[in-house]
Amino acid sequence: MKSNALLFAVAIVLSSIIFGYAVINRNRPQGTVNVTGLGEKNFTSDLIVWEGNFSRSNSNIQSAYANLEKDREAVTQYLISKGIPEEQLVFNAVTTNPQYEQNYSSDGRYMGQTFTGYQLNQSLVIESKEVEKVEKISREITELLNQGIAFYSQQPRYYYTDLESLKLEMIAKATEDARIRAERIAENSGAGLGNLISANMGVFQITGQNSGEDYSWGGAFNTSSKNKTASITMKLVFEVD
Repeated sequence: MKSNALLFAVAIVLSSIIFGYAVINRNRPQGTVNVTGLGEKNFTSDLIVWEGNFSRSNSNIQSAYANLEKDREAVTQYLISKGIPEEQLVFNAVTTNPQYEQNYSSDGRYMGQTFTGYQLNQSLVIESKEVEKVEKISREITELLNQGIAFYSQQPRYYYTDLESLKLEMIAKATEDARIRAERIAENSGAGLGNLISANMGVFQITGQNSGEDYSWGGAFNTSSKNKTASITMKLVFEVD
């Protein structure tokens, strides 16, 4: 009876040791591999936004406005003749700025200012998917100088209208790139790649092609280049068996 009791006790102890080892082994963290993948694609903008402005000055505000209105009509006809639909011409409200001349004495003392008239300004915005056409017009707009209109053209801004689809494509590319990197690391280490533990998306960047632009922590978003490069990173963590 005593021998049976002793064997039973030993069996309990061994079972406890085996069970304890199983628990420890089960809870021991597996090895992991951390990789970063890059998704990148060149694309061409399909939307252009171009702005310009013109102004007139006169001591009489009614005369200044009448001259500005003539300039507006001339600008409208010029752009329509270049193939821009009238509905795409968005003229902003006229701004009025009083003009003053600063007066100084012969010895340099400030003597106040004299009102000289008004300067009226109006800006124009064109948003179009005919990128090449508007781009060309923005370079030729100085032709209005021959009509006595001082039109100041700003640099066009370029956008892409399907950014969400582009972003999803970049995420897929970056994820695949990271997975391939992880597989090679595991293979070179003589291990097998296990389950994906976590995935974190980096910043979505848009830079000009071959521009040498710096990437930004907040995400670069180039609008000055027609041809751009989109990129995104994905940071993945895998188990390693």
